Amino acid sequence: MIMTQLFLRRGKEESLLRRHPWIFSGAIEHIKCMGEQLTEGEIVDVFTKAGDFIARGHYQIGSIAVRVLTFEQEDINQAWWTNRIAVAYDVRRTLGLTDNDSTDCYRLVHGEGDSLPGLVIDIYGTVAVVQCHSVGMYLSRMAIAEALREVYGERLTAIYDKSSQTVPFKAGLNAVDGYIWGKSDHKSLVVKENGEKFLVNWEEGQKTGFFLDQRYNRELVRHYAKGRTVLNTFCYTGGFSVYAASGGAVEVCSVDASERAVELADQNMRLNFGEEYPHKAVAADAVEYLKQIGDKYDLIILDPPAFAKHHKVLGNAMQGYKRINARAMSQIKSGGILFTFSCSQAVSKELFRTMVFSAAAIAGRKVRILHQLSQPADHPINIYHPEGEYLKGLVLYVE
Repeated sequence: MIMTQLFLRRGKEESLLRRHPWIFSGAIEHIKCMGEQLTEGEIVDVFTKAGDFIARGHYQIGSIAVRVLTFEQEDINQAWWTNRIAVAYDVRRTLGLTDNDSTDCYRLVHGEGDSLPGLVIDIYGTVAVVQCHSVGMYLSRMAIAEALREVYGERLTAIYDKSSQTVPFKAGLNAVDGYIWGKSDHKSLVVKENGEKFLVNWEEGQKTGFFLDQRYNRELVRHYAKGRTVLNTFCYTGGFSVYAASGGAVEVCSVDASERAVELADQNMRLNFGEEYPHKAVAADAVEYLKQIGDKYDLIILDPPAFAKHHKVLGNAMQGYKRINARAMSQIKSGGILFTFSCSQAVSKELFRTMVFSAAAIAGRKVRILHQLSQPADHPINIYHPEGEYLKGLVLYVE
């Protein structure tokens, strides 16, 4: 099959020669369309100005014009999809996640990190939740589902597509969430992570139902929690709260603006520790709540949503991060531990550390960095795509 051909401006192939998986619209000089018109999600071939093949990928409307699937002239057919899913599975097998008695939820596909830009797949027990972030991936979802079935076999009972909120709105796909293969009798499932139990609702929850990218960091909270009074802000379903209690925290307070999230956090605490554990669940704006905590807490977790979705709002986002960190540092007990995070891709590790430095100066406290944190290995970073390192965090000792 002859693909539509995109020809780059002179010199614009340099990033592709370094195997970066994005082609920006400004790099394209002209398009040789093989059909009546080029449609979003179509697979296209990309050539240098001199006519040399360089990449094949999904075309999309916007600043990123092509997300590269391969740098080879190979067919993007069912065998190709199955191979890519099989390779992603083998990475997770190598990590010890695919047959693990204490953890049965993990990320199988992490976009560019698995050379499948625009695609996320999370595994919850025997259910795979697929989330497409590009039109091309959405149009390929049945091939992806077939690949999942071939790789997992009987270990998979259902595949749920949750792309309605992540595919480009202007594409007019009218995407509706639902099962594309198999079924589950329950909207939610109890999964295990490092031996802790969590209720996951992929149909109604945020993202795919659970924030899997904090697994390693939650384990570190458990390590530090013994004997401490813990405040978990932006708690969502209470992941850090459960680990803190498991680690021996004397009391845990979970705060989130969403009443539904706080309710889920409370359910997860009861699921693991029963009714008697001293857990306080508060539906409130975490930024406002930090104003009134006094010096009650000696372990605080700040895990806000992405304040900066893109570089245009980076300045305001950094002010927001600085404000909440300064408030936490100024009120945490002496000898307290602060876990602070940013999941904004636009915020670099260096910028994040500079922000924390500024917050410490505002609070007037002596602060030591104990750990520098990132995303877990099932959220891999493509070495040619450093932008994929979106999660960064610091563990601080506040004197």
